[in-house]
Order: sequence, then structure tokens, then C-alpha cells
Amino acid sequence: MRGLIVTGTDTGIGKTVLAAGLLGRLGARYWKPVQSGLEEETDSECIARLVPGATIHPEAYRLITPASPHWAAAIDGVTIDPACLTLPQGDGPLVVEGAGGALVPLTDTRLYADQFADWGLPVVVAARTGLGTINHTLLTVEALRARGCAILGLAFIGEAGAAEVESMRFLCAHTGLRRLGHLPRLASVTPETLAAAMAEFDL
Repeated sequence: MRGLIVTGTDTGIGKTVLAAGLLGRLGARYWKPVQSGLEEETDSECIARLVPGATIHPEAYRLITPASPHWAAAIDGVTIDPACLTLPQGDGPLVVEGAGGALVPLTDTRLYADQFADWGLPVVVAARTGLGTINHTLLTVEALRARGCAILGLAFIGEAGAAEVESMRFLCAHTGLRRLGHLPRLASVTPETLAAAMAEFDL
């Protein structure tokens, strides 16, 4: 496997923690192409904390404003050039993390899903398990497939009661995609607890 892309059905669902877990499972490198917001812990810093010793490639763009990349860039006076978003080379597979959902805009005319298609890596769709996930996940899958993106499977994040289990079952059955695994919300996210929680994942 050359690598994979991690995208989400929404923002703030635990995509970076999932990416860290995948990094540990695959012995992979990490790249966050565009970081929006620098005041709190960045996604690359989170990865470094959760996967000690991992190879983390520097972001192509580091934007101060915590907003959609196209808007953060405009506020910061930066122009995002998709030609500069070339996959970094190195030993081993690469885990690329997008921002928010698959249709988050990089520029006024280019969405992340368009960039995913150009990169040509299979996509892992991180989907929360709560109410609304069926609609959000199906929309994400349709958007990726419309652009010719290969989808590796669905990774679920959150609680797993009866309703959530049914949502996971339905989504895999309806889309024909593999259930890669389920990552519960962890009371304490450490390298050890994350590695244990990722043990069930089938990549």
C-alpha cells in the first residue's frame, strides 16, 4: 500500500485520533497538507504526541485562522496553490489527513475531494456513529465516488449502542463498503489506549 487518505463526514469527529491509530497500525508516515488554526495543538502535533517517533512531513500551508482552508487563506493573505500539494516521498506508506469533510474547499474553485482524486490514494471515510451519520456518510461516499476516488472502507467513531450498531450495519450493506473497524470514544487518549482500541481494525 502506497498510503491512504483519511477524510470525515464532518469536522471534530475524531479524524486525527483515527489517523494516529492508522499510523501506528501501518507503521506509516503522516502528512497534513493544510493546517488551519495554530493557537491550539495542531493535528501534526497531536500525531507526534500519540505516535512517538513517527515521521511527520511538514504542512504545505500553515494558516493562522481556524476556518475552512479557502477562507483562512484569504484572511491570512495566502494563496493556496494545488500544484504545491504534491504527496511527500519517503519510506513506507503515507497517511494523508484532510480537513473536516470531503467537500471542504481548499480554494474558491477546488474542494478536498477533487484533490483526493488527483492524489489517487484510497480513502478511509471516518464516520461518527451518532444520529445523522447515515445521511452524512452516504453523501460523503457519493461525492467521493462521483470523482472516481477509490474508498478503502468505513471507520466508525463513537458509541456503539443498538442504534449505532444498526447504523453501521446499514451503511456497510447499502454502500457495499468494508467496515474497517470501530474506534470508541476513549476516556484517556494515550499511545497505549489508542493502540489497544485500534487492535480490531482490519486494513
